[in-house]
Amino acid sequence: MCQVGRLLVIEGLDGAGKRTLAEALTKALADKGATVGTLAFPRYGRSVHADLVAEALHRQHGDLPDSVYGMALLYALDRRGAADEIVESLRFHDVVLLDRYVASNAAYGAARLRQGADGEFVRWVREVEIERFSLPVPDLQLLLRVTPEVAAARAAGRAAADASRAKDSFESDDALQQRCSVVYDELAAASWLGPWQVVDGGSADATAVASLLGF
Repeated sequence: MCQVGRLLVIEGLDGAGKRTLAEALTKALADKGATVGTLAFPRYGRSVHADLVAEALHRQHGDLPDSVYGMALLYALDRRGAADEIVESLRFHDVVLLDRYVASNAAYGAARLRQGADGEFVRWVREVEIERFSLPVPDLQLLLRVTPEVAAARAAGRAAADASRAKDSFESDDALQQRCSVVYDELAAASWLGPWQVVDGGSADATAVASLLGF
């Protein structure tokens, strides 16, 4: 029988360094003998829902990006489309590592509505993604914490270096990123969906993070 793996999620602001940590952590886990499956959300280029998100964030599709619930549902449908892939990957890997997951939807949507982690929107996200869509619950969520100013600078540098990663309307909204940082802290403090570990985005150590999973 295949071992059931653990679902690990990296969360944080745009520009926090999630992709960099995911790559380093994948190598650190592999060096310790663990098999690792990876997936990043939104699944741009693979999911029609993710592609609609990208287009809307770059000011296509009229007033769609103005609808917090409409955009959140597209994000959720992207993950629902990947649910079987996640479950299958958990059957064959020791760790399945996700770059963004359900908490991203909760944090950004709540921040756009100026709600906290205890608000109606966060409850709605859980009802849709976990209860209705039956997405797997993470075993551990890592909050890669950096200041919004550092995240914004990194996102700007990334956009300047790579034309395919131009800043979208969420990334360009500094006030939104500030509010989102607060909601992320609240989600972590409340152990939303399970345990969280806060990691310093300025000195994240992939080997130390791997040890949190017992590797």
